[in-house]
Amino acid sequence: MTPSPNSTCTDLNSTVFVLVHGAWHASWHWAATQRVLAGLGAASVAVDLPGHGFDAALPSGYLLGDRPGLLTERSPLADVTMDDCADAVLDTLRKVRRYRRVVLVAHSAGGGPASLAAERASELVDRIIYVSAFVPAGRPRFFDYLGAPESATTRGQELNLGDPEALGAVRIDPLSPDPSYVEELRQTHYHDTPADRFDRWRSALIPDLPLAIPATPITLTAARWGRIPRTFLRCEEDRAQPTAAQDLMIAEADRDMPDEPFTVRTLPGSHSPFAARPRELAEALVR
Repeated sequence: MTPSPNSTCTDLNSTVFVLVHGAWHASWHWAATQRVLAGLGAASVAVDLPGHGFDAALPSGYLLGDRPGLLTERSPLADVTMDDCADAVLDTLRKVRRYRRVVLVAHSAGGGPASLAAERASELVDRIIYVSAFVPAGRPRFFDYLGAPESATTRGQELNLGDPEALGAVRIDPLSPDPSYVEELRQTHYHDTPADRFDRWRSALIPDLPLAIPATPITLTAARWGRIPRTFLRCEEDRAQPTAAQDLMIAEADRDMPDEPFTVRTLPGSHSPFAARPRELAEALVR
């Protein structure tokens, strides 16, 4: 459904969406959504967080047949910090501030860097949208929510390889030759993406998420982050971050930062709407 003239975003020609990916993803995962946004008249730019995208350094044995060291080799991204990630978002926000309206969008673990960037420069953000994303207002670390009872049904724990503390990263194996591993990856993040298309999506994933992203505490304030209008797009059939965990983050943020409570909308489907239903996602973003 095309947005009506009376929708929240009344002038898409003067709006830019800054898109922040989640764990193991990159800017290119937003491409289909960006094409829809362009068709609706909105500009967008997708950020590559440090250690992601074409600049991502891979474990030395990742592309070799016998995968040497994949369980034990320290990540080349181990020294990436949360500050580095927030700075990447801030750099893009500063470049697009010429637009009348800047909407910051975060998916999943990207909610941490996006939130910290908004806290540090709230004047650069006119609205922040979380797409089943981590909101650190109630609890400071993504790990705090992953360990909550509301996350008990989360799938994919067995996808993690090695010891994150020793590796300096949360490591997965998107190119695994094991069909059961690949299917668990699909069921966790992309269960509503057809299996024949999922192979293309998983081949674009990155094996290492710098440990700092889920492990670093973030402090938000009512005077800065708390004054930015915010929206949460719930993913109704999310298996990577169950709706109970999403609702917990929404409730705790609204409890602790009540001046601008979340506008909450629900999307059908999985944790990855940019793959399964990019048009619905884009139309939800511009509402």
